[in-house]
Amino acid sequence: MSDRYGTDVLSGDWRAPRGGRAVPTEAESGLVVEDVQTGFVGAVVRVEKAGGMQVLHLEDRHGRTKGFPLGPGFLLDGKPVILTPPTAESRQALAQARAATSRTASGSRAVAHAPARVAAGSRIFVEGRHDAELVEKIWGDDLRVEGVVVELLEGVDDLSAVIRDFAPSRDRRMGVLVDHLVPGTKEDRIVRAAEKLPQSRWVRILGHPYVDVWQSVRPARLGLTAWPVIERGRPWKESVLAELGWAHRNQADVARGWKQILGSVRSYGDLEPTLLASVEELIDFVTVPQED
Repeated sequence: MSDRYGTDVLSGDWRAPRGGRAVPTEAESGLVVEDVQTGFVGAVVRVEKAGGMQVLHLEDRHGRTKGFPLGPGFLLDGKPVILTPPTAESRQALAQARAATSRTASGSRAVAHAPARVAAGSRIFVEGRHDAELVEKIWGDDLRVEGVVVELLEGVDDLSAVIRDFAPSRDRRMGVLVDHLVPGTKEDRIVRAAEKLPQSRWVRILGHPYVDVWQSVRPARLGLTAWPVIERGRPWKESVLAELGWAHRNQADVARGWKQILGSVRSYGDLEPTLLASVEELIDFVTVPQED
């Protein structure tokens, strides 16, 4: 027999909010949640104690990080949750999962506990220290596994002489990364001359179109839509720092500026594709056996 008055409106959890009651949820690393009060959406990067309370740190898709008190006030997939500290069991499970699928900053699969190989005969040469530090940050793990050393050229003006001194061969290959390798430039002429050397068969010279390796960092990592355009004749790095509103008076300021730029780089996804393609090809050239 049907109930002409329907169900009892007071039965059940009638005091529950329209979106449902908040469910306790562990704040595991990588969990994406929204702070109800501010609308900030980000992935959990860490939970720590600060000032006698548990603080949750979220990182949004732009790389910005904010801290929030751990507890209620968050949404997960649109549903309210109360975030709780991750348990030891969940941390262990997460660590095991990461170990099984971990990647280096370059995106390749990490080799756990692999010692660096004895340096091979092949080398990758880059123009300056900033280039070397960027290559180390992204590809350092890969290069150590392969036993490949990165060396500094301190400019490419004497590239042909460096190639002759290095004496490349089939088992002693030479990869070179050149800044601002654009048709018609001084760098382009130097590279064309070097490629005519008899030893060039065992040399691969690649580059990127940027005035400096700084520009290979995606500008969004610094909150920019594009890198500043500096007119010819002005010192490039100091002028870029000035445009960004950073200290730029001396070499120490340049070093601090580069440290901040490099610190914004987390993985290969923060670099421009042109640089990525060149470095990856150079690594393949000096590590993968080629036919005679």
